[in-house]
Amino acid sequence: MSDLTLTQGNPWDELRAHTSARIALGRVGSSLPTSEVLKFGLAHAQARDAVHRPLDFDALGDELQAAGFRTLRVKSDAEDRHVYLLRPDRGRSLDEACRERLREEAPAPELAVVIADGLSSIAVQNHALPLLRLFRERFEADWANTPVVLAEQGRVAIGDGIGEALRARLVIVMIGERPGLTSPDSLGLYVSYAPKVGLMDSERNCISNVRPEGLPYGVAAHKLDHLVRGALRLQLSGVALKDDSTLHDVLPAN
Repeated sequence: MSDLTLTQGNPWDELRAHTSARIALGRVGSSLPTSEVLKFGLAHAQARDAVHRPLDFDALGDELQAAGFRTLRVKSDAEDRHVYLLRPDRGRSLDEACRERLREEAPAPELAVVIADGLSSIAVQNHALPLLRLFRERFEADWANTPVVLAEQGRVAIGDGIGEALRARLVIVMIGERPGLTSPDSLGLYVSYAPKVGLMDSERNCISNVRPEGLPYGVAAHKLDHLVRGALRLQLSGVALKDDSTLHDVLPAN
């Protein structure tokens, strides 16, 4: 007899239309339906792939340059993915040779943008450039000279060393977030004013789950613009900087 025949209906089924979370899965006896077990296995495999799949930095760099951004390449102290996953501290540290090379670059006019692979290369490959384009439309800056730094095997804090080396007033880190079983491609955005090595997590702001199925690009760009302007005006970031933005100009009227 098929799962369809044995599966007991769940009154919460209508909630599934509003979320991708694993709710109202039904059951067959004391177990999940076979179809849901298979979907779980696929989601787990997709999450693992997101962590281990290397980011195509060459392709992303070409796309950024074609879009008119000034790009630079660096790497962390984690020499490969194996070390990156086992030693998070190495992913937070900028390679010393790269640090010296950045110090020889023209300083950032105001901002530095860091794009790091993080724990989901898929998120970065899919979402970083569309989001950055929208942010550029909102935030007036010397974009021809604003550095967009591609950081291989990087974690969030690698932006502190990059921003410090480039003498930036503020650094934005775009990074692939730890994949979930329904969201293997979430992009995270981190804003840090006066970046320097040793900055605490409480001194930066985060915008999470940027992707079409989560926080849409337009809303994320709006929030990022609001936080960056606030950080530059108040000369701070982190817990003292609140996201009190409204969404009147990015959400359609009812």
